[in-house]
Amino acid sequence: MTEDKIIIFDTTLRDGEQAPGATMNLEEKLLIAKLLEQMNVDIIEAGFAAASPGDFKAVQKISSEIKNSAVCSLARAIKGDIEKAGEAVKSNERGRIHTFISTSDIHIKYQMRKTKDEVIEAIKDSVSMARNLCSDVEWSGMDATRSNRDFLFKAIETAIAAGAKTINIPDTVGYITPWEFHDLILEIKNKVPNIDKAIISVHCHNDLGLAVANSLASINAGARQIECAINGIGERAGNTALEEVIMALKTRSDFYKIDSKINTKLISRISKLVSNITGFPVQYNKAIVGANAFAHESGIHQDGMLKNRNTYEIMTPESIGLEKSSLVLGKHSGRAAFKDKIKELGYELKDEILQSSFIKFKELSDHKKEILDADIISLIDGSLANNKSKYTLLELNVNCGTFGEKKVDLKIKIDNIEKDVSFSSKDGPVDAIFGAIKKLVPHNANLELYQVNSVTEGTDSQATAIVRLNNNNKIYSGSGSDFDVLVASAMAYINALERLQNV
Repeated sequence: MTEDKIIIFDTTLRDGEQAPGATMNLEEKLLIAKLLEQMNVDIIEAGFAAASPGDFKAVQKISSEIKNSAVCSLARAIKGDIEKAGEAVKSNERGRIHTFISTSDIHIKYQMRKTKDEVIEAIKDSVSMARNLCSDVEWSGMDATRSNRDFLFKAIETAIAAGAKTINIPDTVGYITPWEFHDLILEIKNKVPNIDKAIISVHCHNDLGLAVANSLASINAGARQIECAINGIGERAGNTALEEVIMALKTRSDFYKIDSKINTKLISRISKLVSNITGFPVQYNKAIVGANAFAHESGIHQDGMLKNRNTYEIMTPESIGLEKSSLVLGKHSGRAAFKDKIKELGYELKDEILQSSFIKFKELSDHKKEILDADIISLIDGSLANNKSKYTLLELNVNCGTFGEKKVDLKIKIDNIEKDVSFSSKDGPVDAIFGAIKKLVPHNANLELYQVNSVTEGTDSQATAIVRLNNNNKIYSGSGSDFDVLVASAMAYINALERLQNV
């Protein structure tokens, strides 16, 4: 079975959330899912329905609200998992159950402690069960790239015979090379007798930095579904980056001769949204969405760019939704003009979010001379991500300088009750802010990371702060953006605590 387009299966909400510290709440998952739908992502893996009541609720909610993308839930080869997955996705017109079991010798022997015959029976039973609950079933052989080839082929044949329409070949530990993966996909096509009844998918991890290369190699060999995540987020070193695969197919269409349905002009926006929600900053030199991806400093490069952009750019910033022009808005602009610009940027906001974003915009325009699209996107995504926060920063005053202790006066709304505190520290204003917050919201978590980045260039840029807390070896990340770096830091710390307290 073949498709004239590459099927994009996004796992940001499932595998991406398994990255330590990347936990998302229901509202945040729904925000990302709706933007993935706008991008024309074919399949959204919304979570692991049996993992927790929260995961079940998220998959169920996304399934009911997403209309133009298939919504999928992961499930182990266990009856309870499969039933939960089926229940969670049933409201989606094209709901999918994605069930998996290990196929490599090392997993079967040490993790599962089963025989190969028992694994084959489990594949029959689990896929058949899933097929009775859902018309679209995907099966994965976990650690497929380290599996015995003959056993893997038998497992694939069994899954298809039991009703699987998609066969996923995961490089679970990021071990294989592109040349080996290409050959493996060809071998599957040649040696699995009923493979023509299923779509071949691949799910590549990035432990050796080869996830995107392996995914592209599999496409050339005949794979027609790619499993990926925004910004490459995921367990350990992450997954195949959606934006890199998509832009490789688009930019090198002469070589791959196949494309996807993805609206690439939303790539930059969803990259920023996922980064803001998870608190995982995008590295500056990250392909496609990094801050330096379209920056040129070398004199030779700049000379070429001035003469012809094609000398040093193989794609345009506009192709991924970046805009170089400034907003023609300022502190005298009204709500109607701001609303028009929001629509131009592709947002549809509820009245309360529009109002809170507009207030932030007016505050920003009092402090920043040149307001760019990136500034607006940052403040809107911040408003969306923090729409239903338990904790809200109301006031922050910091007294600091060369000598003496740094003093903070802080007011926070906690469950609609205003609380204030004063706190001093010898270790700087940020330490004083975090100490003040801890007095109002007591906890035992340790600060594992504190990082600040600028949203745009210049000393008047908004700052985005990232805070990562470690509580009993679990990571909780938070982010905050403001033109005042200390306010952004306080917002990030509060956002991380929100995630910690909601577990």
